[in-house]
Amino acid sequence: MALSLLDEAVQAGARQHMACEVLGIDCRTLRRWRRSEDLVDQRKGAAKHCPHALSEAEKAAIVQVCNQPEHQSLPPSQIVPRLADQGIYLASEATMYRVLRAARQVNRRGRAAPPRRVARPDAHAASAPNRVWSWDITYLPTAIKGQFHRLYMAVDIYSRKIVGWEVHYEELADHAADLITRACRREQVARHTLVLHADNGGPMKGATMLATLQRLGVVPSFSRPSVSDDNPYSEALFRTLKYAPAYPAEPFADITAARTWVAHFVAWYNEQHRHSAIRFVTPAERHAGQDMSILAARTDVYEAAKARHPHRWRSREVRNWEPIDTVWLNPRKPDRKTPANPPLAA
Repeated sequence: MALSLLDEAVQAGARQHMACEVLGIDCRTLRRWRRSEDLVDQRKGAAKHCPHALSEAEKAAIVQVCNQPEHQSLPPSQIVPRLADQGIYLASEATMYRVLRAARQVNRRGRAAPPRRVARPDAHAASAPNRVWSWDITYLPTAIKGQFHRLYMAVDIYSRKIVGWEVHYEELADHAADLITRACRREQVARHTLVLHADNGGPMKGATMLATLQRLGVVPSFSRPSVSDDNPYSEALFRTLKYAPAYPAEPFADITAARTWVAHFVAWYNEQHRHSAIRFVTPAERHAGQDMSILAARTDVYEAAKARHPHRWRSREVRNWEPIDTVWLNPRKPDRKTPANPPLAA
């Protein structure tokens, strides 16, 4: 009808683009319509007729067959091959599921609890030290097969500095509470300025741990169950620890040996290791606010080298030694520009 109206308007002397404006369509749309073999509405959500779609009678037949006594307790993955053995084909498994779902006859089977949809943890931004910490527990092997020491470790995500660690025989909320209490005192963390992120384990959500965080004025944050990506900084730290060249090839003889080795690792990591995520300064330097002057001096060195040998750089800029500004924990796309949960006030 629109094409007929446009043709009549043009034959009467109207300009085509003005006639299109009256109908509320674009000239490119008109050209596309004229080239098309059919005028089926291709817009998303438009009503479409599928010639090979099941009829209502066929859908009713599928539901009736699935409700028969020999099939009523079986899923479509069992019904379809049984029908094929009888020389009967009604629909594919996916189609059967779709029909049964529309008839509200798809229910969870077995005694397992149904899966829960857990919301993503809140996004947090750290633009200074002691704003967002991440902590977790990992295993350290012992000389007795099947037994492990537990390494508790907390890291500041802004500076990547290890702010607290302990090695114990077991996982207890009491040990975790003592670790965070000593770390907050050592770092002189003010109340209501720190977010502490952790996994969903027992020590992380124990009553003693939660009461300690409330007393310290620390905001708890937790990962989703069985989602390690929600706690990436601790996972990356443990990988660095266990893949370091100095990591012992043999299990630790006792807990004292484990504590001694971890103490050496923490000293190396905080004071000597140039971390790639913070422009290759040490976590201790960034934690103390020394990274800006160090990176500025590196930029001067590169600019001087470029001035001496400009042909080596040509039109390229020197290496980017700008300090990393804000570090995000579990960011969403909008959070990279505007924080949904801005850093807590000091």
